[in-house]
Amino acid sequence: MAQIIWTGPALRDLQEIAEYIALDNLEAAKSVVAKIERRVTRLARFPRIGSSIPELEGSRNRQLVEPPCRVFYQIRGDEVYILHVLRFERLLRPLSLDTDESP
Repeated sequence: MAQIIWTGPALRDLQEIAEYIALDNLEAAKSVVAKIERRVTRLARFPRIGSSIPELEGSRNRQLVEPPCRVFYQIRGDEVYILHVLRFERLLRPLSLDTDESP
């Protein structure tokens, strides 16, 4: 099984998304975070479950889609690095996925 490693930027993204949703509905914020966390946990057993990223043809990064978000990650050996979490309506900046950050 692969080890899941959340990078600092990904954790900040998830926190910001939760805080924004919580402004209107705390329970919805908790639900979104829980769904994302459950989905990411599956990467430990199935690291290639995510799809390629349409905006980044040929990239080694992958994505999970868990509405209303996209979770970007990279597989490095037996480790899966969660790079960023982005709401659908936000545009992906490809350079934001170039990270060598370790835990």
